[in-house]
Amino acid sequence: MAYVLKVAVFDEEHEKDLQSEINLFLKGMDDDQIIDIKYNVAVICEQGGEQLYCFSALILYKK
Repeated sequence: MAYVLKVAVFDEEHEKDLQSEINLFLKGMDDDQIIDIKYNVAVICEQGGEQLYCFSALILYKK
């Protein structure tokens, strides 16, 4: 049986929020559906010296 590849993208300012969103998404999936998870952290420094973080993940799965 053929399957369709899908992606889910998550983007949060805090790593715990990203973790919660991904866990909620994965809760409805079977282990054999997940192909790969890519994780990234980006940091941006504003003029005032404040650091902004972006935690993101891309999940490649089959449906």
